[in-house]
Amino acid sequence: MTRPVALVTGARRGIGRASCVALAAAGYDVLGCDLGEDGFAETGAAVEAAGGRFAWQLCDVSDLDAVEAMVDWAWTHWGGVEALVNNAGVGALQRGDLLEVTPESWDRCLDINTRAPFFVSQNVARRMVAEGAPMRGNRALVFISSANAAMASADRTEYSASKIAVSMVARCFAIRMAEEGVPVYDIRPGVIRTDMTAAVTAKYDKRIAEGLSPIRRWGEPEDVGRAIAALVTGAIPFSTGDAFHIDGGLHMHRL
Repeated sequence: MTRPVALVTGARRGIGRASCVALAAAGYDVLGCDLGEDGFAETGAAVEAAGGRFAWQLCDVSDLDAVEAMVDWAWTHWGGVEALVNNAGVGALQRGDLLEVTPESWDRCLDINTRAPFFVSQNVARRMVAEGAPMRGNRALVFISSANAAMASADRTEYSASKIAVSMVARCFAIRMAEEGVPVYDIRPGVIRTDMTAAVTAKYDKRIAEGLSPIRRWGEPEDVGRAIAALVTGAIPFSTGDAFHIDGGLHMHRL
């Protein structure tokens, strides 16, 4: 039987790689894109070890012409795409006083974290709703937002703003795609051990030990990847537009 295909942006490391591997283990062949080549060999080997095929292409998702070409490639490579994971993202150029946030940092976060996933998803979704689109397995769109979609961080305002914005994008796509039978999910990771958080490891080691989240450990990329694979493969079929917190309980208000 032909396997369904998943497209993952920001696929060469971290949550992107973990998502690729989890989806491969769940029965999908995987296509990845990212800005650079470093890490793709490891992602590909891990996907193949999990039972899937893997192919990749370079793409700057903030460049809409590049997005169009990448989605063209993805759609034709193995005859369509059933699942999309919008994982590519960036943090603030520098954490600090919001009175010092630069237009460059603001635009970078909104371009890559909000604008890019909207237009990648629009491009894929148009093809999904067209006559003859493949349905070799469950279909879904996934957006990776953040715990910062619910929790403000004044030292990275531009990042927080971009993540609550992409969370709303996910909800809007959920309304539109429900009539097509395509569920849409918003994944909100908490403190996850990735390259993006490497610079603040000591800070979060201390805060986690002090009870930052009820589950007192770092999240791992695999925690997020497994959640994505479960949703994409239909583990919660009567759900769309919902936000799933993969954060050890970080988002809960506590007294």
